[in-house]
Amino acid sequence: MMKRSMCRGLLLIFLIVFFASCTKEVETVPTKIEGEKAGGETTVYLQSSTAISSPAPNLTANNLEKHLKGDAAFEDIFVSGDSPVNGGLGPIFNNNSCISCHPGDGRAAFPIQLNDISGFFFKISVPGTDENNGPAPVEGFGTQLQHQANYGYAKEAEMAIEYENIEMIFDDGTAITLKKPVYSIINPYTALPANVMLSPRIGMPVFGLGLLEAIPEDDIVANADMNDMDGDGISGKPNYVWDPVSETTALGRFGWKAGTPSVLVQSAGAYNEDMGVTNPVKPVESSYGQTNGDNAEHAVELDMETLENVTFYAMTLGVPAGRNFDDPEVVQGRKLFEKINCTACHVPSFNTGHFEGIPEISNQKIYPYTDMLLHDMGDGLADNRPEYLANGKEWKTRPLWGIGLTNLANGHTHFLHDGRAANLTEAILWHGGEAEKSRDEFMKLSKSERDALLTFLNAL
Repeated sequence: MMKRSMCRGLLLIFLIVFFASCTKEVETVPTKIEGEKAGGETTVYLQSSTAISSPAPNLTANNLEKHLKGDAAFEDIFVSGDSPVNGGLGPIFNNNSCISCHPGDGRAAFPIQLNDISGFFFKISVPGTDENNGPAPVEGFGTQLQHQANYGYAKEAEMAIEYENIEMIFDDGTAITLKKPVYSIINPYTALPANVMLSPRIGMPVFGLGLLEAIPEDDIVANADMNDMDGDGISGKPNYVWDPVSETTALGRFGWKAGTPSVLVQSAGAYNEDMGVTNPVKPVESSYGQTNGDNAEHAVELDMETLENVTFYAMTLGVPAGRNFDDPEVVQGRKLFEKINCTACHVPSFNTGHFEGIPEISNQKIYPYTDMLLHDMGDGLADNRPEYLANGKEWKTRPLWGIGLTNLANGHTHFLHDGRAANLTEAILWHGGEAEKSRDEFMKLSKSERDALLTFLNAL
């Protein structure tokens, strides 16, 4: 009788522990992922083409007015000569407006005709560095190839492209062919040095930039692991670049290789290099000193107020909310995203700090899915052109917020620094270097698992 009671008691204890553990397991399975409010209080709850081009909803009346002034300037089309309205284009340039490189404030498509006006261009340099440790300019060309010119001037050169096919096969036998672009420069207006290095670039989305600038530097650097001390194969590093405003070295945050420290410097550089429009931060023509350039002394062509308004506009665009975060497939995709270690570089969240003058982007919990650091992405994506501390294989982790709205907002799904990937699957397959292990794990997934991961990305 005693033994029977003891057995019943032990059985009861076992059942209690078993059901408790089962209950605990059920309770810890998420039914909705966090981060729907991707931009904190700047989040925009729209599921249309305007989801990435709307002002942050928490702007004060005065700041909304400034934002709208910047919006109008962002869409201004510049013309050549001394026109009292938007004059100063060129004499050599890549595009004639901000919005043309960032259509709908989003991602430019890869051009149908490579040398048409579009959001695509080449950065160029020669081995070595300039006086501020940045890329060394090419004599007679500078550090960006301008493939357009005003009447009476010669464009610097034209761009050319060929393709190599690379076949990738998933573990389940599914095959996909990647097209690797091989770029070259043809028909230069004067001889190019044999050692010129080129880096293809394409216009990227501009929403959320203020929030990224407001992340405290210490929080970004805390994720760096330059010597891979933890042995996980991921060794992100910060880029430190020249800031012409403060005339000091600062953390690089923007551009494909984190080559600029602020939205202001990024905007000023775009006006100067992309459009040939001088401004208070970049007051010298990009073509100055060249035989095909403007070597006369002029007043700056864009005033500081307009430059600041455009900068403010880019910094205060709202961030689109995450969508369908309670969809079981999205939840599963998020778990797989973490399981194959994509979150090592695409860090889900940060908290912004205090940002002087723009309280709306200060002290926000945001979900950009980037660590803002440089990573070696392997030979397949290498441009072999250094930029400050970034070497020829390193690129800054791109934010993923809003990526699922690309087709809706911009009418295409071209991704990566030169738009070579035709869709998100191709973008993942191009990952190498530090991301090679995650890419290989993605290739091991079943089709239903791959679909779930893509569904998650498209929900961001």
